[in-house]
Amino acid sequence: MRRNEEMKLGLFLAQAGYHEGAWRDPSVPANGGVDIHHYANLAALAERAAFHFLFLPDSPSVVEQDRASIARAGRNDSFEPITLFSALSSRTQDIGFVATASTTYYQPYHLARMFASLDLLSQGRAAWNIVTSGFKFEATNFGEEELPDHDTRYTRAKEFVKVVKGLWDSWEDDAFVRDKESGIYVDTTKLHFLNHRGDYLSVRGPLNIARPPQGYPVLVQAGASDAGQRFAAEFGEVIFSAAPFLEDGKQYYVTLKEKARALGRRDDQVLVMPGIVPIVGRTKQEASEKLQILQSYTHIDVQMETADRWLGFVADLRSVNLDSLVPESLPQTNFVRSRQKVLLDLATHQKLTWRQLIRLVSDCRGHLMVVGTPDEIANRMVNAFDQRAADGFNVMPATVPGGLKDFVELVVPELRRRGKFRSGYSGRTLRENLGLTRPLNQFAQASRP
Repeated sequence: MRRNEEMKLGLFLAQAGYHEGAWRDPSVPANGGVDIHHYANLAALAERAAFHFLFLPDSPSVVEQDRASIARAGRNDSFEPITLFSALSSRTQDIGFVATASTTYYQPYHLARMFASLDLLSQGRAAWNIVTSGFKFEATNFGEEELPDHDTRYTRAKEFVKVVKGLWDSWEDDAFVRDKESGIYVDTTKLHFLNHRGDYLSVRGPLNIARPPQGYPVLVQAGASDAGQRFAAEFGEVIFSAAPFLEDGKQYYVTLKEKARALGRRDDQVLVMPGIVPIVGRTKQEASEKLQILQSYTHIDVQMETADRWLGFVADLRSVNLDSLVPESLPQTNFVRSRQKVLLDLATHQKLTWRQLIRLVSDCRGHLMVVGTPDEIANRMVNAFDQRAADGFNVMPATVPGGLKDFVELVVPELRRRGKFRSGYSGRTLRENLGLTRPLNQFAQASRP
């Protein structure tokens, strides 16, 4: 099936930048995580460059496990995503908002209402990054000792998303007539009660807000484990991934599209967008020096804790010989299982020692990192796009605003010169700009003869 030959771009909106040492960079605002003007500046930079969306990660917990790591982590004072994007919706016109929220520790009614509100506030620019929770300390913030097991989290998530979509369909698009003369505010023949009773959830409905402008906010997911891929193929419209190697990225792309196609979905309605960490220099040496400076800012306590977390807390990194090779396998984790595999595959492929892997995790967490000139970075992106390893990229600047400015001013023009990225917005909503169809109301469809 023919696809749009221009790639999609999102901005990973880390408060200081994607690198663990970013907050110590002199050009990065120290209090950026709680400064609306900082985020508004980043949004304006991305919107002027015609990025499709801003993406904000989130976890309902402090993710570091000890005070030494917490003391040096520059991330535990940041805004909740839906709240931040609600504020930014009035300061922007076109760019979309991908907010992260967990199906494990939210209730579907709350989340359906919040995302419908964001979609209405932004006039159709909202998206939900669906996560199942994967960090160690989330459970204890919600009265539990441990996270549910990996596959159970995905089983609950499947029911959860179906409930949320049902709630968004509580009202048909033209249900609210608001006729002052007749006194009829809403046509109740276009009202639908959900009355859901399932294995995990019981929700009556209806939702007490109108149907979102997009029908549903765009559904975003990052499934890479077996369970995650099945979930992404069924529900995801934008799929984030970590693909440090081209061949692995191509295989993931093909596999996911095949799984989605088997469920009756079209290839162009499932967009694969791997992460890329671009460190841009006008010369290769300049880019390398930027990375070296960021590495010098990253304390060993932060490096060790970050690697331990993304490997799933299954290796005692303080007792390993740091100059020995990383083994090909580790005990399976109940946390972010797919990322553990990416990191181990990367270590095996590059024959990394523990010391090298621990530093690499702080640099890019297993995503594709390209340290080089604008031409080199554009080459890697265009090659992945042309070889069907990506429909676009989630851009993760090592620092912001500096790294974002470098990408916008130096790499984006190179992508446009090659005809691979747009120069402006073509639609009103995020769905329209991504080329995604607007879903019909499931209840209205079922009631038609």
